[in-house]
Amino acid sequence: MTKSRLEAFSDGVLAIIITIMVLELKVPEGYTFANLKPLYPKIISYIVSFIYVGLYWNNHHHLFQIVRKVNGKVLWGNLHLLFWLSLMPVTTNWIGESHFERDPIIAYGVVLIMCSISYNIVEYFVIQIEGEESALKRAVKSKTKENISTALYFLGIGISFINPYISLMMYGTVAIMWLIPDRRIETLMKDQ
Repeated sequence: MTKSRLEAFSDGVLAIIITIMVLELKVPEGYTFANLKPLYPKIISYIVSFIYVGLYWNNHHHLFQIVRKVNGKVLWGNLHLLFWLSLMPVTTNWIGESHFERDPIIAYGVVLIMCSISYNIVEYFVIQIEGEESALKRAVKSKTKENISTALYFLGIGISFINPYISLMMYGTVAIMWLIPDRRIETLMKDQ
């Protein structure tokens, strides 16, 4: 099976996710910058979520640059990833509406963890069909960044019971860690 339909479908879903998120931002009442102040929580949560969706799109794109073929497991794994990403607009809006309350921050963290896990499942299924000597397996043999990310998500959820703002900073830290596309795949692509 070729990968082009999976990539096109994923790109479309991610574009819709971003569109839904931006549509949740409403025009402020009034005509001064001061009228934006009540919208700051929604704007901040939108920016962070936009970055996260962009990170997944970017890394998904890099991943499928070195993938040669897909099968049903990869397709279902990818749908699993898209399911969790599709919940980003809901949790993003909840965070903004609540002005950073604990439960929305916890829900956001759960979605982030599940996006991370499902992305790793896609990688696992690709390695299964392409083999242990595949380009992807060579590229992702070290999972240090992934493990740190998952630990920070779990820690962020735990800390949100004490201080949701620290949790948001932890989620933001993970996003910053991933701003540069996966260098392991970039390096491998240059060597080929």
